[in-house]
This record gives sequence, C-alpha cells and structure tokens, in this order.
Amino acid sequence: MDLRDALIDWDDPDDEASNTAHIAEHGLTPEGVESALFDEETTFDVSDSSGRPIAFGNTDTGRFIAVVFEVLNLADPLILRPITAYDVPEPKE
Repeated sequence: MDLRDALIDWDDPDDEASNTAHIAEHGLTPEGVESALFDEETTFDVSDSSGRPIAFGNTDTGRFIAVVFEVLNLADPLILRPITAYDVPEPKE
C-alpha cells in the first residue's frame, strides 16, 4: 500500500483542541502538511519523544517540516491522523 493513497483525518478547525488548530499554531495548513506527507522525498522514522511515527518532508511552499502522526487504519483505506507538525532544520547532505 502506498502512503500517497492514504486518507488524512483532520478535525474541525474551529475546535481549539483540534489537530488542524494545533498545526495552525505553527503557521501550517492541512494542505501543507499533506504535501509534506505525500512528497516523494519524505523520510519516516519514530519520534524520540512520543514513540509515534514521524515524517520529515517539504511542504508545497518549500518549508521543511516534521509531522508526528498516528496510523488509525492500516487496512484499505490507510488512514493517518496528524498530531502536530512544525519546522525543523533540513538535514545536511
């Protein structure tokens, strides 16, 4: 299954506790986070602090971000739920 086929679970942006509101605190939009998750160059790891999956990739506007997420459903369809996303330094070549 290709991650790029995943559905992304977003909360109502009007809810202060929503994942949409949380990423907005970091100046990010759902579209930007999704573009980083779906980018061909994105790399994946496990977050040291939370133990959740984490993605490192570029948004559609060129920001390099980390996206911490949960996998809600591994079967078809794959469903991912972003928890937070924030800018990080790009790795050195």
